[in-house]
Amino acid sequence: MLDAILPVKPQLETTFNHLISLVRMVKLLGKLRAKYERIMKPIGSSLGRTGLTPNEISTLSLVVAVLAGAAYAYRSPILGAICLLISGAVDMLDGAVARAMGTVTRFGAVYDPVLDRYAEWAVLFGIGLGGFAVWTWVIFGLFGMVMASYTRARAESAGGLDSCRVGIAERQEKIILLVLGSFLQPFFAPAVAVSVLVVGILSHITVVQRLHFTLIQTRGSTTHV
Repeated sequence: MLDAILPVKPQLETTFNHLISLVRMVKLLGKLRAKYERIMKPIGSSLGRTGLTPNEISTLSLVVAVLAGAAYAYRSPILGAICLLISGAVDMLDGAVARAMGTVTRFGAVYDPVLDRYAEWAVLFGIGLGGFAVWTWVIFGLFGMVMASYTRARAESAGGLDSCRVGIAERQEKIILLVLGSFLQPFFAPAVAVSVLVVGILSHITVVQRLHFTLIQTRGSTTHV
């Protein structure tokens, strides 16, 4: 098994270094979130006037994510990346519509992240089926993404935090990393696999960061059971 890995080791190292160097750029994109939300508000207003609801947009995002997973399963990483980008863009629109039209609901706040987890499963499952990454890495990446989301949800519910959107990489940054790995795949065969691994590592780091943030914010607080 070691002999099979050694020939691709230089490629793995090169691709890994490329993706790691992009993490900082991706993180910078995440810091532009507030500006992005202001830009998206008029678009959200326009979409809201068509009669589309935020929950319908969330559902559409999941459908496109499933198509992305199917593209990966049939070994079409570029098509998968395009569908993944569209899914991510559509997913951001539901919040823009809700804020612009004043239709933010408690159910929508639950419905959207639940569909996001199914979307992540569809994409990574497709990557595994397509043979772009070993299942160990797929499970590692998917579990990290789910746990990062779960940690935030628990911090904001049981922990009583107004927001726990901290960490080295949120969902949008992880999507961008997977997309970048997909576009690099024709040039570096292990690119998608390495992007999955990097997403998993960053997700688990985010879990630790969110736990630490919650500890600091809730220090001295008690709860009754």
